[in-house]
Amino acid sequence: MIPIHRPISTLLALAGLGTLAFGLALPRAGPEGTERPNVIMIVVDDMRFDEYGAGGHTFLETPNIDALAAAGASFTNAYHVTPLCSPNRASLLTGQYPSRHGILDNTSRAVASHRLDLFAKDLQAAGYRTGHVGKWHMGNDPTPRPGYDYWVSFAGQGKTNDPDLFERGETHQVEGYITDIFTDRAVGFIEEAGENNQPFFLYIGHKAIHPELQQGDDGSVDPRLGKEFIPAERHRGRYTGRTFERRPSVAAREASLAGKPVIRSALELRQQVMESDPAWETMIDPGIADETIQRRAEMMLAVDESVGRILATLTELGIADETLVLLTSDNGYYFGEHGLTIERRLPYEETLRTPLLIRHPGLIEAGIRPNALVLSIDLAATILDLAGIEVPPTIQGRSLMPVLTGRADSVRETAYMEYYSHEKPFTWTTNLDYRVIRKGSYKYIRWLRFEDAAELYDLEADPYELHNLIDDPAVAAVVADLQEELRQQLLAATGI
Repeated sequence: MIPIHRPISTLLALAGLGTLAFGLALPRAGPEGTERPNVIMIVVDDMRFDEYGAGGHTFLETPNIDALAAAGASFTNAYHVTPLCSPNRASLLTGQYPSRHGILDNTSRAVASHRLDLFAKDLQAAGYRTGHVGKWHMGNDPTPRPGYDYWVSFAGQGKTNDPDLFERGETHQVEGYITDIFTDRAVGFIEEAGENNQPFFLYIGHKAIHPELQQGDDGSVDPRLGKEFIPAERHRGRYTGRTFERRPSVAAREASLAGKPVIRSALELRQQVMESDPAWETMIDPGIADETIQRRAEMMLAVDESVGRILATLTELGIADETLVLLTSDNGYYFGEHGLTIERRLPYEETLRTPLLIRHPGLIEAGIRPNALVLSIDLAATILDLAGIEVPPTIQGRSLMPVLTGRADSVRETAYMEYYSHEKPFTWTTNLDYRVIRKGSYKYIRWLRFEDAAELYDLEADPYELHNLIDDPAVAAVVADLQEELRQQLLAATGI
């Protein structure tokens, strides 16, 4: 089993903190005697690890996100446990692998999503006011999920403009741009909690930067028209004509695919699907156009403004120094690397890596860049630990507080990731189930349904994953070690 990191507040609990009637510790303070901190967790949809200014984007300007990074920690080796929306969102909110929580794909699981073991309930039980604002994507009913005092969401992928929102258990249409609407709701929640002097946890799940199916002349969704990225009107056209500097694996497509037989076969099948069904031609841009990247960047501008409004609200209320602000994403996106575009489910750095920025002026040194291996399941444990709440054994992640406070360089030697394929919407990715181990500079990919097709990359020497080393005799011992590590992690992830 994966060992559970016990919070640094455990000694405080043993020193005589109050208890709830059913026996759980009710912390009066956070780590090192501080007041219980507020927590804001911002999750951007489909955001790449390099899709903000300080993250290395060629032209995107994100002064507020950059300020967030400069004021705290920017993790350089943070990974999704699975690069797919619904399963990874469940992992973020439970601290569990998909193989444990059971949300394995983007199928709507309304009943199952009401039964997820959300860490928000632990904060709520400890006296926090808890709020969820934004994308849920694990069920399409408007009912608030357990563990939240305040609930605003929408069905599926929602609409960018004038969306139908789930609010107070009902559905109604709200005029405006969805990123701005969520920001208004988030600021209102923060102000109310601040006025009541109550510690709060707020989850903000942006729809941005996810595309939207276009509508026909009659207003109905028409898949043949393809998808579009929709910036706020005030930002539309800001980056027209700008060119994103592509990673080397775009130009070196053929060299990269020489060591990726599973991916090469999938792309050949994709081409056959496109030729047999012309409707796919509007859905897939094999070279991913500069215009697509421009519109994505313009969508990010509203997200950056949102971060700025939230930080300004904390300052106005005088609670900035006692509030942890965290920004990450649910999965990345391909800009043509290895011949991939919309297939963000696949196991390469552009979609497996995630931006992870964490700021708390009272605890975290400004401008640090930890290189510790981090997983999306670690955030639940980190937040509970910060709040002085015992991390329950159901959470499989590990608290990052030792890294954030400089008491340790890492919390794990290996990172394990998993993916379960399904038929929709991309038939050519069916059967591409895989497991991944990252240890040291090496990354091992095991395709579950393909023998003799594993992949091994030395990310220090080959950060763009161009050269598959799996058949190199010089790394045979490395392969054997990672195979055994994978076996152990498989057992731990499933809880066997």
